[in-house]
Amino acid sequence: MNGPGPYRRLSLWWDEVAAARPDADLTARPGLPGDLDVDVAVVGAGFTGLWTAHSLLAVDPSLRVVVLEQEVAGFGASGRNGGWCSALFAASDGRIAREHGPAAARAMRRAMQASVDEVGRAAAADGIDCHFHKGGTVVAARSPAQVARARREVAEARGHGTTEADLRWLDVAEARAALGADGVLGATYTPHCAALQPALLARGLAEAVESRGGVVYEHTRVTAIEEGRPAAAGGGSARRGPARRPIIHTEAGRVRADAVVRAVEGWTSTLPGSERALAPVYSLMIATEPLGDEFWTGAGLADRQTFSDHRHLIIYGQRTADNRIAFGGRGAPYHFGSRIRTTYDQVPTVHRALRDTLVDLFPSLAGVRITHTWGGPLGIPRDWFSSVGYDRSTGVAWAGGYVGDGVSTTNLAGRTLADLILGRHGDLVDLPWVGHRSPPWEPEPLRWLGTNAGLATMRLADRIEDGRGRPSRLAGAMGRLLGG
Repeated sequence: MNGPGPYRRLSLWWDEVAAARPDADLTARPGLPGDLDVDVAVVGAGFTGLWTAHSLLAVDPSLRVVVLEQEVAGFGASGRNGGWCSALFAASDGRIAREHGPAAARAMRRAMQASVDEVGRAAAADGIDCHFHKGGTVVAARSPAQVARARREVAEARGHGTTEADLRWLDVAEARAALGADGVLGATYTPHCAALQPALLARGLAEAVESRGGVVYEHTRVTAIEEGRPAAAGGGSARRGPARRPIIHTEAGRVRADAVVRAVEGWTSTLPGSERALAPVYSLMIATEPLGDEFWTGAGLADRQTFSDHRHLIIYGQRTADNRIAFGGRGAPYHFGSRIRTTYDQVPTVHRALRDTLVDLFPSLAGVRITHTWGGPLGIPRDWFSSVGYDRSTGVAWAGGYVGDGVSTTNLAGRTLADLILGRHGDLVDLPWVGHRSPPWEPEPLRWLGTNAGLATMRLADRIEDGRGRPSRLAGAMGRLLGG
């Protein structure tokens, strides 16, 4: 298949990649040619896998590193997300402080904030023009219940050591100047977020990995990851890991490595033995046609801030480099058995609901053309706690469970995995998410019932708050039940 092919239909971002290089073959990378023996093999050419390979080769260019991808680099969430490179982490500061202590929570927050800047620095160093712009995030409060929740968020953040420079409340005038949405009563603002074009970043990272000597094999489906055998007491090598090395099984051959990295996020459930590790939950998006100056004069977002509001059912948007709004949210159902299908990327009722929500925010967009609709799965762990780790006894490493906040977290994961695999000691390997093991999701049909009940509860909580004007207890109860 030559040219852009069907991949440009994956998202607005992929369409722009194809339009920028109309004569390029986006499927040109070859598949695995047969059996291989390498130092590190990565399963998945999304952000996690590519940042891991990138980080390993930055430390030791002599390493033999390969990345195996079932489709093409950036095919999954890395090429379809909302383009928020934020300091958001799936587990709250409060939860991390309760489970690991206040110092650990502060260290995790600082590491996430630094990762936002590191993504921009690394992209610039490799000449990747991914439209990176750090304008922060403004989250509107558009009802009395949302105002109460937003103010409580700021107060709780102060209790965990954040300052006005990290997160602050905007009064009505400040909020409406930043985000001219309808009905804004105030907002929270953090500078720790950049808007970017994720597919350009993913494709650029793949090329950067190759320029450093790594190899990316596309169109290579991994059928199983076989763990290595632990070394006998006193035997083995710290660098080489287990006595019997792990093996990646594919339809084209086997790859033996000192270390294997599982980096498939929303597709984790497709690997034997990992069916209940992460639940693939779909997030869908729409994009408008480019909007003129008349709209932006009233809408704000002059610094390309990413934006949302304080409702329970998550929405997210950004002003793109060419002045569109790319807007998304949850609401698509979880599919029984953690099934993943390309047909699930298009749910007309959800896409219409997203358009209605966008018009509710900006009524002047009622007649604007929606040029792109898309979606894809993200990975949610049972306890809503992202993790990264390396089991040296088996030679298998992992990272994921970002709950939709992976654009910057993947960069932190890649740098952390490089340190863990190479045995480097530093601040990253001591962060509280390192070595965390989430419990498995319940078997079906409990997983299907619980996950979809959670989505329905969040929708109901928003409707109750809109009607009564005070916070709903439903969302908090569901959050405790699901471990969020």
